[in-house]
Formats: sequence, C-alpha cells, structure tokens
Amino acid sequence: MNRCAWPKTDLDIAYHDSEWGVPVHEDRLLFEMLILEGAQAGLSWSTILKKRDNYRRAFDNFDARKIAQYDAPKVSALLADAGIVRNRLKIAATIRNAEALFAVQREFGSFDAYLWQFVGGTPIPNRRRSLAEIPPRTPESDAMSRDLLRRGFKFVGSTICYAFMQAVGMVNDHTLGCFRHKQCGAPFSDPAR
Repeated sequence: MNRCAWPKTDLDIAYHDSEWGVPVHEDRLLFEMLILEGAQAGLSWSTILKKRDNYRRAFDNFDARKIAQYDAPKVSALLADAGIVRNRLKIAATIRNAEALFAVQREFGSFDAYLWQFVGGTPIPNRRRSLAEIPPRTPESDAMSRDLLRRGFKFVGSTICYAFMQAVGMVNDHTLGCFRHKQCGAPFSDPAR
C-alpha cells in the first residue's frame, strides 16, 4: 500500500491512515490538536503521539473549561508528569489558550467556525508529489497565526498552524501517490497549487 513517506512507526502509520488530513469540525478535538501541535515545537510528532493518551489524562481530555481554571498546584503536578512534555511555557500556553478559546467561541459561535474561515470553510486540495514539495507555512497559516496571536493564543506560529491545518484536514497534503490523497480530498482544480 502506498502512503506518504513520513510515517515510519506503527503508531505513525495508524495515525496517518485514520486521522491525518481528515476534516475535523469538533471544538474539543480542534483544541486538542492545536495544543498537541504546539507541544511538538522542537520535538518529533512521534514523540507527541506516544504521549497523546497521557496528555488527554493530564489535561482533563482537553476540556477547556477545566484547563482555564488550573491553579499553581495543578501546574506543579503537570511539570512533574513524565507522561507529557514538561515545559513550563508550553503548559502555561495550554492554559492561556483555553482562556482565549472562550472569547473566540463567543464571537464566532464555535472554534470550528473561526478556524475554518482561514480556508474558506473548505479543505484546500493540494497536489504534492513528495514531502519536499510541502512548504512549512502558507499565506493561510500566516493569517491564522497572526490572528490567533492577536487574540492571545500562544505557541501558534505559522509553522505550527500549518502542521495543525494538515492534521485537521484544512489542507490535503497527502502526496499524490498516497492511498489517502483521494480519500481526504476534493477533486483538484487549481493548477497554481
């Protein structure tokens, strides 16, 4: 079976084959993926995937209402939790992002509606032949990053936003030879992409 070149481990392959690039429209899962992509900064995605269940446990299944109320003892417990990335700035960013999420939901009705506006509500169907053709950022991820930062979100640089957009299906960056390309994308029509 042909797939993208990046998945190497069984865990990576399972994630690629079932989740990566599938459009997500549920606020809790969108929040989870944004936090996990930020946690990945400076690390490999495999490292984060291995810790994903621990993240769900440690961060109350990414319940933003609970996370926004974390206090100093909870932060200390998180910093002592070997099951997650124990980085004070990333933990603080998760709490700050939970707080910022509520303002976005109030303004747009949902985190989903807010995020998907950056791609016009529809996945961008790319036609990449290899990983080398996939950029680390795009004008859409630049715009998302700028706006998230303006709203108080942390660990949401353009490269993190583009990885997030790939993960939640806002863009289809499965390579053309990958069996998931057609499954995750609409027919391609823009030769400029």
